[in-house]
Amino acid sequence: MIVVTGATGQLGRQVVHHLLAQGVPAAQIIAVDRDSADANELSTLGVEVRFADYDLPETLAPAFAGADKVLLVSSPAGTDATRVKQHQAVIGAALESGVQLLAYTSVTHAPTNTMGLAPVHRATEQAIAASGLPAVILRNGWYAENHTAALRGAVTYGALTGSAGNGRMAAVSRADLAEAAAVVLTREDQAGKTYDLTGDTTWTLSDLAAEAAAQSGTTLTYTDLPAEQYRQVLQQAGLPEHIVELIVDADVAIAGGTLDHVTSDLSTLLGRPTTPMSAIVAQALRA
Repeated sequence: MIVVTGATGQLGRQVVHHLLAQGVPAAQIIAVDRDSADANELSTLGVEVRFADYDLPETLAPAFAGADKVLLVSSPAGTDATRVKQHQAVIGAALESGVQLLAYTSVTHAPTNTMGLAPVHRATEQAIAASGLPAVILRNGWYAENHTAALRGAVTYGALTGSAGNGRMAAVSRADLAEAAAVVLTREDQAGKTYDLTGDTTWTLSDLAAEAAAQSGTTLTYTDLPAEQYRQVLQQAGLPEHIVELIVDADVAIAGGTLDHVTSDLSTLLGRPTTPMSAIVAQALRA
């Protein structure tokens, strides 16, 4: 049995669908989420839906009952201390349940990554190692969708803004990362492995603007702003404060070269090249 936590989230839901596409019987998949109502679509596919909440440790072990493998999708919000505590609760429940493999969605270059979200992942990787639980670490690259989600609005107004300067990133589609997670969960002998999952090429936000302009037939330029000014732009757009800080911090890190590295781990797992930026842009403009 394979358990996918956060199964109604943007990544977890896609992992479930990729497991099914790879031939895993629906009866062998358990979708775990804190809002079972959101998982109705998965249950119609024959996947078992179980309730669990990272903040309610007592719910986790029952949700993992009978599981051979568990995918821990990292918690998306909260303070660093809260998120680490949530992850530790999942690790403890996996141990209690006799899980044979824990897969964890970490961050690319976790040991040296300077992004504000990296310390949580480093602490979680350390907790997993200390637990002795057989585990595989999926160091996910930066989601390209973190930038392409704003493209339709940017095309409308003719401007894409950010604070990433000329920094390059090997950003990757969420769908590619979900497929890779499903591949790992269906393979044997994964314990002890670490994958650094990036796109095959790097690009800048200026490259992104140029691609969107070409596909939309409009004029679109990238305007680089000081971090504080960009923060104000995002706040005025009504984004939640924690999202604002995540985006600004990421752009500053990109400008500093944190995401300017490429590995072949993802394309090797997929058995094909990673989805190119042009295809991700096309999907974003169609959405």
